[in-house]
Amino acid sequence: MQFTAPAEQYDRFMGRYVPSLAAALIDAAEVTSGQRVCDVGCGPGGLTRELVTRVGASNVAAIDPAPQFAAACRERNPGADVREGIAEKLPWAAGEFDSTLSSLVIGFMRDPDRGVREMARVTRPGGAVAACMWDVATGGMTMLRLFWSAARQVDPGVKGESAMAGTAEGDIAERFRRSGLVDVVEGELTARADYSSFDDFWTPFTYAVGPAGQYLQSLSPAQRESMREACRSALPAAGPFSLDARAWYARGTVPAAQART
Repeated sequence: MQFTAPAEQYDRFMGRYVPSLAAALIDAAEVTSGQRVCDVGCGPGGLTRELVTRVGASNVAAIDPAPQFAAACRERNPGADVREGIAEKLPWAAGEFDSTLSSLVIGFMRDPDRGVREMARVTRPGGAVAACMWDVATGGMTMLRLFWSAARQVDPGVKGESAMAGTAEGDIAERFRRSGLVDVVEGELTARADYSSFDDFWTPFTYAVGPAGQYLQSLSPAQRESMREACRSALPAAGPFSLDARAWYARGTVPAAQART
């Protein structure tokens, strides 16, 4: 899936979770000052921004298939090497980075295993590859759990996002092992987002960002209203609130004998 929504709409929909999730993924990847790093599937640049803060813009590269996201990332992170392209065919040389990261992207790759192999290819031997994806399979991503629970009240047969790569515990780690990465560790990351009101929660879904937004757009006005009311009943009636989110992650090391194909 390629995102077509403007960067600002993504910011309101999912971007509010990025600051806390980005910091957690970078810590899990053990990125340190002086490293050269790559952000695969950078979106508008939330993870890229945190990487720039940690290692400096000249040491950061990023890529995204959505031209509006790549442009936003480039504008928001001057000095970083930001390109438009896909994870399955990264435009950098073998072994160019000390660490390669991907946040909330593996589920949207056309070929997730190929994407992981490409991330490993551009990472030096001994370097780290790390990725995370929301826990949709068991409902650890509260915002999406509320949405898809409401959707099932309207359409009991709706599939949601639980079949996407990386959304089940252990899936990313298994893909890493299949790709030849070694010393694979896995676990969970937590993030949190603040909402000023129920409308602040609901309105971003109407932007048709990602699978949830596109599903909502496919419904009739009456069905959309039913979903809205179902979500409203599950959240505070008035005032601000916060939601927690869990993501599954894995980190692996590129072996010394990593094939450069």
